[in-house]
Amino acid sequence: MRTTILAGLLLGGLCAVGLPQPAKADCFQGLGCTDQHRFGQADLRSMRCNDLWYVRNRIFDENGYCFRTSRGRANFDNSDCWENDQGRVRMSGIERANVNAIVQAERALGCR
Repeated sequence: MRTTILAGLLLGGLCAVGLPQPAKADCFQGLGCTDQHRFGQADLRSMRCNDLWYVRNRIFDENGYCFRTSRGRANFDNSDCWENDQGRVRMSGIERANVNAIVQAERALGCR
């Protein structure tokens, strides 16, 4: 059974250990914080495609990406964005590794 991460599992700036994190990073139950923990394939592949999409794009949102699709704009606020080219979004090594891991899990699960 796949788990869902969006049903109240976003920890809003607190990691599982309960320590405050930088305002831009989000933490997700079962995964950890987007800028501090490397996400594992087993955890990612137990998630639903919509949840994977959200977590991946939340990392881009945290780093200033301006969403152009209606789905992206409906889920993320572009009022604080500054980068229109997704390939030029600056991320830490952990964030980039997490995006790549999510993409790999999405492909393995056949997500669109």
